[in-house]
Amino acid sequence: MNNNVKTIEEYLSQFSPDEQAVIQQLRDKAKACLPKGFEETILYNMITYVVPLEIYPKGYHVSKRTPLPDFAIAKQKHFYALYHMGYYAKPEIFESFLASYQAKYGKLDMGKSCLRFKKVEKIPFDLLDILLSQISVEEYIKFYEANTTNINARK
Repeated sequence: MNNNVKTIEEYLSQFSPDEQAVIQQLRDKAKACLPKGFEETILYNMITYVVPLEIYPKGYHVSKRTPLPDFAIAKQKHFYALYHMGYYAKPEIFESFLASYQAKYGKLDMGKSCLRFKKVEKIPFDLLDILLSQISVEEYIKFYEANTTNINARK
């Protein structure tokens, strides 16, 4: 995979038509479910939904000129990955998603903010609205600032 993609079209061109179709379904779901204000871009060589600098000019603490990431879609060698930083803001959202996922699909392969799906049939297109629709840009910024302040205070 090319680690220097700059556009979504360039990112998608790396994959087979079947893989592109899955990624497109995930994009469509994200665009339909994420609250107004998040913007689609390429960040960290993934399709990422961010709080744009026009809304949050402070940017991501790792790099001030980088928009604040919330949700990302990636195709890795052996799986599809969804990265959702927002669910830390409201743990009850993730708990609801996890309970629904396990009831319908079984055990979820996950780690920190990463959800991994080796089989397309296990991607919960029908449940993603639980994760994506419930945290506004404003709520996410407040959560981020509160937790970044705590991180910076410990240094």
